[in-house]
Amino acid sequence: MLKIPKYPNLTELAYLHVKQYILEGSLREGTKLTEESLATQLGISKSPVREALNRLESDGLVLIEPRRGAYVRKFSLKEACDLYGVREVLEVHAVGMAQITPSLLTDLAESIARTRKNLEVGDMMAHVEEDIRFHNFIAAATGNDELCRMVENVNQKSVLCRSKTYALSATTAPKSHSRIYLALKEGRRQLAQEAMRDHIVFVRDTLLNSLRAAELESLSQEGTNAML
Repeated sequence: MLKIPKYPNLTELAYLHVKQYILEGSLREGTKLTEESLATQLGISKSPVREALNRLESDGLVLIEPRRGAYVRKFSLKEACDLYGVREVLEVHAVGMAQITPSLLTDLAESIARTRKNLEVGDMMAHVEEDIRFHNFIAAATGNDELCRMVENVNQKSVLCRSKTYALSATTAPKSHSRIYLALKEGRRQLAQEAMRDHIVFVRDTLLNSLRAAELESLSQEGTNAML
């Protein structure tokens, strides 16, 4: 990890760097995160690191427990299933309520173009953030501030899940997003809702299959170690 230069907003920089380390896998699930260690690695004081960890906890990337400290969060099968279940309900509803305007359609088209570019250059963090932006555009178009906050919260909490499915399902994002966009552009709202549901369910199932395989592998490894 490279030390970062002395910029005014060190909390923001610490947040972005630690977030990137987590999403790229440099900091694996269950890894303990100490303020002192991260501050030393980044070349800054502990105070901005502490604030960054609190923000990452709000995002759902870090778990902070009393007397245990901070850890990179690990999603269970149930937690991941619950999270995507909520996403499906909220975002299918958002598509049904969104005001279809030229501005929204332009935002969605430009987002799809950026997603393709991010995939071409292999920028996972940019891809994940753009994916969230696409869904937030639709939520914002409902004009429902509470719905927007809920969608934003759920999408941020699913960031770690999205990074885990990047290699498995990221290439399907432009096609899925295009289906939603074209259906909205044509005024076929029900079709857009079906496309949104299919999109979220596909990513959810891909993630759950990956988590199940990882759990089976872990159990198998534990059994092998017990026999040695």
